[in-house]
Amino acid sequence: MMIPRDYQQAIFNTAKERNTLVVLPTGLGKTLIALMLATESIKRHPGKKVLFLAPTRPLVEQHYDYFTKNLPELFADLQLFTGSVPAEKRKKIFSTAEIVFSTPQCIANDLRHYLYDMTDVCLLIIDEAHRCLKNYDYTAVVDYYKRQAENQRILGLTASPGSDSDKVKEICAHLDIEDIEVRTRESPDVKDYLQEREFKKIEVPFPQEFIEIRILLRRIFDSRVEQLKARSLLFGPANKITLLKLQHALAKRMAGNFNAMIGMGLTAQAIKISHAMELLETQTLSGLHDYLRGLIKQAEEGKTKAVKNLVKLPEFNAALISLTDLLTKKIEHPKIEECAVLVENEIQENQKAKIMIFTQFRETASQIVKRLSQIPNIRPAVFIGQAKKHGVGLSQKEQKQVIEHFKEGVINVVVATSIGEEGLDIPEVNAVVFYEPIPSAIRKIQRAGRTARLAPGKLFILITKDTRDEFHHNASTAREKKMYRTIELVKREIKNRPKTLKDFT
Repeated sequence: MMIPRDYQQAIFNTAKERNTLVVLPTGLGKTLIALMLATESIKRHPGKKVLFLAPTRPLVEQHYDYFTKNLPELFADLQLFTGSVPAEKRKKIFSTAEIVFSTPQCIANDLRHYLYDMTDVCLLIIDEAHRCLKNYDYTAVVDYYKRQAENQRILGLTASPGSDSDKVKEICAHLDIEDIEVRTRESPDVKDYLQEREFKKIEVPFPQEFIEIRILLRRIFDSRVEQLKARSLLFGPANKITLLKLQHALAKRMAGNFNAMIGMGLTAQAIKISHAMELLETQTLSGLHDYLRGLIKQAEEGKTKAVKNLVKLPEFNAALISLTDLLTKKIEHPKIEECAVLVENEIQENQKAKIMIFTQFRETASQIVKRLSQIPNIRPAVFIGQAKKHGVGLSQKEQKQVIEHFKEGVINVVVATSIGEEGLDIPEVNAVVFYEPIPSAIRKIQRAGRTARLAPGKLFILITKDTRDEFHHNASTAREKKMYRTIELVKREIKNRPKTLKDFT
């Protein structure tokens, strides 16, 4: 077994005595802590078993491989299974295995069908514990565990539980957390193990021609918002979140309610135009063009009245004409070129450099790869999730192949959507590029954690001036600071809450 670092040993010492939520940046060895605790639990409770859950199959396989490599041979019977293993076989495996690796979906489903129970599970490990909210399968498995297990110990692992105090408390309540162990890159017992991470914010101008298209789209958006307010359906600011909430509320009131029916159409149009403005400001012109053409196709197929009315608007058509004209002149969002120059410079500086670029949208990832492929010595690949019904995506086998090629240097730039943020065993990279800032502190920490672990690294964030990029960057920075304050407050609350009978047994 690997020798633990000081902070890993300290966290383990807490976790073996109390249900613990471990908040540790990506790449600082949460899995070793889990392995140490699994070893301790099996020694403490002979004949019992450990259940290690992770939200996706590739992550489950990654943890299984880590344990297999780092545990002494024959120490324990390690078994990996997902829904692809037949039910009767899973039942048999679960009864004899000592450490089981699976997804929460698979275990929750088995427990609901009484395939086995949690009586003999002495340790439950929950990876990406920030997902342990509401009705997600994690919460179902934990509920069974708390009701059925004879010897209970829970370990939650996350790089970031978020900045919302109620959600952090909810995670802790679901997992019966008795202590929180939190470390940042700046923690005294951590920073000596980390390399320097250089941060650079790159501001990109928002061209005048783009501003003119935004004015046209903004007119449609403002008009819909004003009508919703005039009908007393919308109050306060209009943004993506408030509009989606309104859409959900109106859907429940539509039956026989003429005002709600009109409101639904206006809300749908506002949401679609809001998305169009986001693509224009932060993504690519080709992505926006595809989106607007898609709306026209929906209207022609008679999908909804709202879309039909939207594409007839003179502002909509004027925006599309201007957009098509720019693309005909080979004009793209300036971030694409800025990204290309940045990557080229990094590769020229270090021929062996590995770079990871994050973006929100698949179409943007494709455009970035298309541009990078034109530059000598740059070997890029997209890294996206599995194909949805009509979309284009990578199977889990193809995802693994991209990661292997990246490790081997066959590929030196990976352009990833959110699938590259969470957990996966992606090698250390020399630089991380955010094509756009994201307002989520959780996702920002996960993205940034891909660099400056074993060697010095760089973090670049591209920001289009005078757009929502600026707001999102400021929001995620503020939320990250708030997150650590929130965790400390919740930790104090847990420590100071009245003792129960359980604490004295």
